[in-house]
Amino acid sequence: MTTTDDTPRPSAHDRLMQAAMVLFYNHGIAGTGIDSIIQRAGVAKKSLYNNFSSKSDLVNQYLQARHAEWLDLYRHRLQGADDPAQRILAVFDAYQDHAEFAYERGFRGCGLLNAAAELEAGDEGRTAVRQHKEEVEAIIAQHLTSLLPADPDRVTALAAHIAFLLEGAMARAGLDGNSTRVGTARAIVHDMLKVL
Repeated sequence: MTTTDDTPRPSAHDRLMQAAMVLFYNHGIAGTGIDSIIQRAGVAKKSLYNNFSSKSDLVNQYLQARHAEWLDLYRHRLQGADDPAQRILAVFDAYQDHAEFAYERGFRGCGLLNAAAELEAGDEGRTAVRQHKEEVEAIIAQHLTSLLPADPDRVTALAAHIAFLLEGAMARAGLDGNSTRVGTARAIVHDMLKVL
């Protein structure tokens, strides 16, 4: 099926996922019912269950899509990063891009952490969020290894420190509704990296 301008219409799966991404971010997972996702996507209820086994499955795919979205932002920022320090700062730039996205109801923090806060301990969604955060820290550590190849213990400690700065900045940015705190944390890390 195509639209009137001959652009292929997104699949029901893609429309449901896009609706879920907007609504879960705007209202939270618990605050978003299946009916509102179906209505926003413009599909029949049967389409939801043909594409997702449950709301939990939709939530897990939402978390995976959020992770992929951030990785795309980071890869884009990496294109202009010529050295390990710039590649670390690109992590902050990607988070800043995330914060500056034109959200319908404004920026309200990291969508992954917001979702994890709603999920029960042991939920596979919380595991996915933890894995995302661990991957971000591993990216930072990888670039630090290029700067400090002879000191793996310092790399591990510094990567954790930088990740804490990033996460704290994102938490405050979500409360503030803008990326200023992420920019401030980036400047702190920039100064830290200059003395390595």
